[in-house]
Parts: sequence; C-alpha cells; structure tokens
Amino acid sequence: MTTTPSPALQARVNGARLWQSLMDLARIGATPKGGVCRLALTALDGEGRDLFVRWAREAGCSVRTDAIGNIFARRAGRNDALPPVMTGSHIDTQPTGGKFDGNYGVLAGIEVVRTLNDHGIVTEAPIEVAVWTNEEGSRFVPVMMGSGVFAGAFTLEHALAQRDAQGTSVAEALTAIGYAGADGPTPAVGAYFEAHIEQGPVLEANGCVIGVVQGALGQRWYDVSVQGMEAHAGPTPMELRRDALLAASALVAEVNRIALAHAPHARGTVGVLEVFPSSRNVIPGSVRMTVDLRAADDAVLLQMDAALRAACERIGTAGRTPIAVEQVVYFPPQPFAPALVEGVRADAQALGYSAMDVVSGAGHDAVYLARLAPTAMVFVPCADGISHNEIEDAEPEHLEAGCNVLLQAMLRSAQVVAA
Repeated sequence: MTTTPSPALQARVNGARLWQSLMDLARIGATPKGGVCRLALTALDGEGRDLFVRWAREAGCSVRTDAIGNIFARRAGRNDALPPVMTGSHIDTQPTGGKFDGNYGVLAGIEVVRTLNDHGIVTEAPIEVAVWTNEEGSRFVPVMMGSGVFAGAFTLEHALAQRDAQGTSVAEALTAIGYAGADGPTPAVGAYFEAHIEQGPVLEANGCVIGVVQGALGQRWYDVSVQGMEAHAGPTPMELRRDALLAASALVAEVNRIALAHAPHARGTVGVLEVFPSSRNVIPGSVRMTVDLRAADDAVLLQMDAALRAACERIGTAGRTPIAVEQVVYFPPQPFAPALVEGVRADAQALGYSAMDVVSGAGHDAVYLARLAPTAMVFVPCADGISHNEIEDAEPEHLEAGCNVLLQAMLRSAQVVAA
C-alpha cells in the first residue's frame, strides 16, 4: 500500500518567480556593470524597502518596523501567540555589490510565503520574513547593525547615533526614508533560518548545490602599527636601516603562515597597508596595517592571536621596528543549532540535491540571531565564489533549490496544520 505525501511535503517554490523578484529588486540601484549600489538607509534603500513591503502585503502579510528600521513581514499561524519561525537577510549592498548577497535571503523568504499561499498550507506557528538594517556596514558602522540591536549586541541608542562620512546619523537617515519604527522589547523567535549565496568557491569546486552550514567562523580584527625610521635610500647601508615596510612585509607572510598552520578552517588576511612617507627614495619610517584572523573554534582563534603577537614581538625586535597591536573587533565562533542543521541536510537529501557540510567564513545576521533562537543557514553556490562585486552571479536552479530546502526546513519548525 502506498501513501500520498502531504501537500506540504509536495510543495515546491516557483523558481521563475523567485528569479524575477531578484531581477526586479536589482533594478533599484543598478550599476552599468550589472551590479547594484544600494547603500543602507539611502533613498534607493528606501525604494527597495517599499518594494519588499508591497510584495509582503500582496502576499497577505502584516508588516511592522522596529526602531532600528528592521522590517518584519508576518504570515499568521493557526496559533499566532507562538513565537514566529523567521527567515530573512538584508537588501543593502556594497558600493559595487551584486544582485544576490543578502537579497536572495530576503526574497527566498517572500517566495516561501507565496508558496504556502499557492498550496493553501496553514502553519501552527506564524512565519516571518525579516529585512535587517545595515548588514553591510558600508555607510554606517557597526556591520550587521539591525540584527545586532535586535539581539542586544549593542544598544539602540548607540546605533542610532552613528554617522556616515557626510555626518548624517542613522536616526536622521531612517526618518528621511520613512523607516524609523517604534521602540519596544525584542519579541521571541521560535527559530531562524537564512538562505544565502556561499560567497566562496567551496560548493562550486565540489559540485554541490546545497551547503549545510555548521556555523560561522569567529573573527578577531587588529590595527597594527610598525615604527621604523625614514632615511635616504641611497646613503643608508642595508644593515643600518630600520625599515618599517620590511618588517610589515615579514608580518604579512607570518599572518599567512599562521592561518595555514591551523587548516582547514583558519583564515588570515592583511587587507590594508599604509606606508609613510610613501616616497620613492625614502626608507619607510612607519606602516599602518590591518590583520583579520578567523577560525571555527575559539581555542584555535586564541592560539592564532598568541602567534600573531609573538610574531610582532620577534619581527619588531629583529628589525628595531617596534610593532604595536590593537584588537578592534571580536566575534566569537557561532555554531548553529544541531537539530536544525541536521534538518537542512535531511531536506536536501529528500529533495535530491547534492549537499556538503560547510562553515561560513563571513559574518551574517544569522550569527546574531543564533544568540536568541535555534538557527541554521542554507548556502548555494555563486559563480567562481565571487561576491561583494558587480559580477556576482548564481544559477537560477541553485537559487530555487536552496529556497526549496528553506521551505521544508521552515515547515518542520512551524509545523503544518493537518487539512
């Protein structure tokens, strides 16, 4: 005897509709190279938000905005007093951003709601789709601002007071675009899911469609200054120099060595080098540089921190170029909820998609939500692993696959009401 799967298990998202929504949103702030520039809380961000709100209301959702401008579109459940099962991401972009980073997670949520409507599926708990404010941090710092305030990582007052390069505050920008919502206590969240392009090359390299995200790497960022002595490049013998750039170059290589020594999930990056006086025939007298260390385990991250500081001491002493290190950012590693992660893996398998375990090397709003509620992420490949770039790209069928996994994972948490 065979049984017919429930309508919820048979439900599949409309991939063409999801793709069209992504393309429609990408027109707001479109760049000549095919990307998107829609910085947080600009007029263009306001237009994007307006489009999301219109789509959410057309799908039968109620919409509310909190005091930091996070938007929540709610599809009622049979027991609307239950904490919502939430999904979402962000729609602000980098100055030279793409069509999918963040935007996919938001519109995958809208597509989940539309699919539930198409199939007449009722959930026990409500479903919510969130648009988090200023995830990118391109215009205002800190990054992941909206989800950070929501999770209590920093205060609303601190966030609202931040200003951009032109002196406009977050509070002023929210008011200008009409998204300064009401303050109030943080509501409970039953579970949180976030779909996202991988922003790296691992899935594509392994021929996998779904990344089952185990958690996010911890991060320690540093400002480093190297102090030498500027001198004439001709008369000063090599052995008598105090070359700050030579010391900094040795430290760049050491950062790379530290990360390789803690493979496979460790990362080490020097992203900025500022050389003084930056003259062709002057030995560099000082260098300012940044160091970014990441690892999946906090103990490993601490080992990398110790190795960095030891290297700075050793290199600085050898070159008579003292090196000062200041840690400016710390995000602890964030594992995701094992039961939800296993559910994502099972859903990918049941739907016939190839899948593999991955970790997130980037920060996402899910990292903050995981402090409040069981959380999981669904990754899909992006072309050549490229993101934060106007050429960022993803295959429509991969986006559809990730959204189908998201749908089933959310239904498991929200619980389908039997017909």
